[in-house]
Amino acid sequence: MIDTEQQINQWFATHMEQTAQAASTVGPSIEAVADAFVGTLLQDGKIITCANGSANILAQYFCTALLNRFDQDRPALPAINLGADATTYSAICRDNRFNDTFSRQVRAIGKPGDLLFVIVDDGHKANLIQAIQAAHDREMSVMVLSAREKSDITSLMHSEDHEIALHDLPPTEATPLLLLIINALCGLVDSKLFGG
Repeated sequence: MIDTEQQINQWFATHMEQTAQAASTVGPSIEAVADAFVGTLLQDGKIITCANGSANILAQYFCTALLNRFDQDRPALPAINLGADATTYSAICRDNRFNDTFSRQVRAIGKPGDLLFVIVDDGHKANLIQAIQAAHDREMSVMVLSAREKSDITSLMHSEDHEIALHDLPPTEATPLLLLIINALCGLVDSKLFGG
């Protein structure tokens, strides 16, 4: 029989260990990505996000924090989550083009000076890879927040791109850390643009 209290304590202990490990390794990457966001916004660019599965929740949370507010009242910031439009997403999939779900949208609405923010919690899918390629074709920079190190996506990065990579965590363990990093990014964007 499973000792429920012990299991709960183990979940928290594991989370604290992973948080401490991430804190010691991803700080410079978080700052670089936040600076890229700020640079894009100051040049009248927009941030376009995409993610698969449950990571799409994080992408929508990020966009909501920019479009509405994060921690303080301030002007709205332009952010679009490509996974939020279920009708467009399903129409592209219906036409047997799952790998094009995001790249098709990036090519339609992305422009030079915009930024693509990719969130990956469960490995690297072909549709995310194609979105990155489309962003580069449109002269956009790419920022990646990933639960895994050294992936196919890493090899696609250009010199102006940045990746925040955790240490190969499964999605259920990565999600709380990815959310913490997104909160840090949003907080840095607010403080760099508006002070406080």
